[in-house]
Amino acid sequence: MSRGRPVYIVDGARTPFLKAEGRPGPFTPVDLAVQAGRALLVRQPFAPDAFDDVILGCVNAHPDEVNPGRVAALRLGCGDMTPGWTVQRNCASGMQSIDTGYRYIEAGLADLVLAGGAEALSHAPLLYSNRAVNWYADMFAARSLSAKLKVLARWRPSMLTPSIGLVRGLTDPVVKLNMGQTAEVLAHRFDVSREEADIYAVESHHRLARAHKEGWLAEKEPMIGRDGTVHDTDTGMRPENSVQAVARLKPAFERPDGKVTAGNSSQITDGASWVILASEDAVARHGLAPMARIVDSHWAACDPTVMGLGPVLAVTPILGRHGLTRADIGAWEINEAFAAQVLACLRAWDDPDFCRDILGLDAPFGEVDQDILNVDGGAISLGHPVGTSGNRIVIHLVHVMKRLNTKLGVATECIGGGQGGAMLLEAV
Repeated sequence: MSRGRPVYIVDGARTPFLKAEGRPGPFTPVDLAVQAGRALLVRQPFAPDAFDDVILGCVNAHPDEVNPGRVAALRLGCGDMTPGWTVQRNCASGMQSIDTGYRYIEAGLADLVLAGGAEALSHAPLLYSNRAVNWYADMFAARSLSAKLKVLARWRPSMLTPSIGLVRGLTDPVVKLNMGQTAEVLAHRFDVSREEADIYAVESHHRLARAHKEGWLAEKEPMIGRDGTVHDTDTGMRPENSVQAVARLKPAFERPDGKVTAGNSSQITDGASWVILASEDAVARHGLAPMARIVDSHWAACDPTVMGLGPVLAVTPILGRHGLTRADIGAWEINEAFAAQVLACLRAWDDPDFCRDILGLDAPFGEVDQDILNVDGGAISLGHPVGTSGNRIVIHLVHVMKRLNTKLGVATECIGGGQGGAMLLEAV
């Protein structure tokens, strides 16, 4: 529970999210962070070097951009004297940057923090196998011609077959399940049908399309590529999607009877997002207009095989600390890693046994009303650049709360490895 200084969200921006198309996209993680940050910083009444800290979430840092938080800070003109650094908590890295800045300001260690997330999953590397790496090591270590020829004789064409870094990164190293398989576990545990998952996924696309049409994505700023191409829309959006079309897709992880498909899962995507955090002193000094106050945050952990339940375990303690119930929250953002995972969370909150045995509640928490959940779509339609998503759902939640005229909102997500993160916001 927050007992320090109030911390406000005063502004934020994100790039359009670009679906990966099987090759490196036009922007690296720092490119994306700079594209999102320029439009945001140029409209502020203070100079970019006024920040006390720049914190960026990023999971797959580009090899030419080690510590992308610092590189982005410098490219955005935050100055040589402004610290910039990178945080990594898998899918919650972008929310972790906000939480860290929030705690710094709350404790009086900072007044103005730029907190963001950036990810270019299309740039995830192709890796040599360990067999190939050992062969190269032996070749470099061989000194004589005869030794080199002996090593050369061991070369096989199969050594050129790459190991896909993204696939390895999305597989839990402890339980040996990929993230899609953990969603299958939840679908089985909470009896989520394939049809229910497909219906949810199609609705995500329709909601995002409506948000684009109605101009409800105020935080989205266009990007301009090095070749002059303007990127101004979220390219994963499929407004023409139908349940019938999605139902024809084969299970992606557990054939033949699995529930999780490419159509009801989050997309592999590139994108970046920033949020500006400020203390009361910074608000007064710079004449800022707070949009929301961060009330509290919470991190939870669980068995990695059911990592998708992270939101349930992270949100429930926050509301309990503040004497709130589900009905007190007027807007929800749950990152859509998988449709089955989101639906499983809703069912877990409505399951008396789960709420009693796992959450320690005397009665079910209750299922969140989908009319106030991810009202403008989510990662299934928008994409899930893992280092960014936690940041995006926070700044978008602020705009949703204003539009729905609600006082309190919750942003939450599951985290690969068996964790959950959540943030409680109050409209200002």
